Amino acid sequence: MEVKRGNRILITGVAGFIGFHLAKTLLEQSYKVIGLDNLCEYYDMQLKRNRLAVLLEYENFYFYGQDLMDEGDLYVVFAEHLPETVIHLAAQPGVKHSLEDPHCCLQSNVIGFMSVLECCRLLPVSHLLFASSSSVYGGNRGETNSTESPADHPISIYAATKKANEMMAHCYSHLYGIPTTGLRLFSVYGPWGRPDMAYYSYTGDLFAGREIEVHGKIERDFTYVDDVVEAIVRLIPVRPKENSNWSEEMGSLSESFSPYKIYNIGSHKPVSVEDLITELEEASGKLAITAYLPMAPGELKRTCADISELEEAIGYRPQTKLSEGIRRFVDWYREYYLIEE
Repeated sequence: MEVKRGNRILITGVAGFIGFHLAKTLLEQSYKVIGLDNLCEYYDMQLKRNRLAVLLEYENFYFYGQDLMDEGDLYVVFAEHLPETVIHLAAQPGVKHSLEDPHCCLQSNVIGFMSVLECCRLLPVSHLLFASSSSVYGGNRGETNSTESPADHPISIYAATKKANEMMAHCYSHLYGIPTTGLRLFSVYGPWGRPDMAYYSYTGDLFAGREIEVHGKIERDFTYVDDVVEAIVRLIPVRPKENSNWSEEMGSLSESFSPYKIYNIGSHKPVSVEDLITELEEASGKLAITAYLPMAPGELKRTCADISELEEAIGYRPQTKLSEGIRRFVDWYREYYLIEE
């Protein structure tokens, strides 16, 4: 396969859930993909290895198994490949984990991102895109969150690190002119997903006949992974520019004076955990046994993305209905774990 000349994209967290799907899509479009991942043991290592094995079948894929906190090694990769675009997806995920091991979350999400920013400064890139999270909206009580909504009161360490990423990126955009786009992702799900996420663990409980533990009455803006990937791919050429019309009255993150922009990527269709379980039951043919427990610390009661800015920028909004996305996930789960009908 002929690689598109000059289309060099570096993806961090390439063996992760979203990183894997994004890299596979770009490789199929003849991009040269430089992937980095430290293959940490936060969840099933074999799942990460299996994702990586799929990517390694592409001749235009280059993999480096290293930690982003080693800025020197990261610089060597940048210098060798001179990526035009960097998509930073590596992170220590998990609200619960961030409360149990805040130092790990801080090191991975803040120090690791600083290494990426420094490499983008020293060897300038045409566009840096990075994953943020709906968690940054924290204690905001709004029914629907736009990028204009307050995001100043995070309620978990994980959310605080993601908010810190946004602020760090803005500094580098302002100081060094790096076009930077932040992606506030809303409850991404789908095949090859993360086993620590509710839809994945609930599916395991269903097939094993175990009781599903539901922590609180919550709603999530579930977004299918293919829709997220499509949005990111479309955003690659949409480089933020300095805003010459900016004024102090406008002063929000979504209307920065620097070449910086934040987008929500969600479905704009919140779903209750009860409805999620119903969809899983229908897709699996199993009946759930549920037990309701108190809401977990640091979790949001409801998430809902205003995606009007995203749609305006790229002419696209997530398309996949939850019923269809869950069916695809359950079909993959059966095949991956060799579960008979």
